[in-house]
Amino acid sequence: MEQVNPTRMELIRKNAQIKMAEQGRDLLRQKMDVLIREFFLVMESFSRSRDELEAVAKDAQRSLLLAEAVEDPITLKSASFATRKSLMLEVRGRNIMGVPVPVIEKKRVSKNVLERGYGIVGTSGRLDEAAEKFEVELDMLIDLAEKETAMRRIGAEIQMNRRRVNALEQLMIPELKSQARFIKISIEEREREDLFRLKKVKKILERKKINSESYD
Repeated sequence: MEQVNPTRMELIRKNAQIKMAEQGRDLLRQKMDVLIREFFLVMESFSRSRDELEAVAKDAQRSLLLAEAVEDPITLKSASFATRKSLMLEVRGRNIMGVPVPVIEKKRVSKNVLERGYGIVGTSGRLDEAAEKFEVELDMLIDLAEKETAMRRIGAEIQMNRRRVNALEQLMIPELKSQARFIKISIEEREREDLFRLKKVKKILERKKINSESYD
């Protein structure tokens, strides 16, 4: 146990520390409850989006295979190079109980036929269909990345809060209470000793008084 000064002022200070530590623990528990609820909401949305993405990815792959079957390989390759463009994303944040999570602002990847960059003449509708489905897949990938990052950050905050709660519950609060008990016991023991000494002194004084009166 940490060396403590067994005084009433120290006991008051320890009791105040216990109260503060318990309030901190309760606040952390409340924060953790909110974060856990938010985590499961995001996780459910993430699971749904992932299942949808798998279906869209398979559909897009089938469309690409069909396009490869009907398109001239050179035309297909040229079209793929023509559609290569940078994707501008703007990431801002929102706050969930002190945890910053990303919100990706973007223009939709999906484009119309004229915006894709390859010529309409000489290409079939299969190519347009494949391009459209891969654009939808990319949109969904960006959305999924946002949700996964949020899950990771909220999950990390939950773990950190759980460690803090455990440290308060299992280490700090029991140690403070142990110190407070030690101080209280020490004060009570000292008061009993003082009372015993006072009684002893009182008896001695009374005896002296009796002896003094008998001499008179």
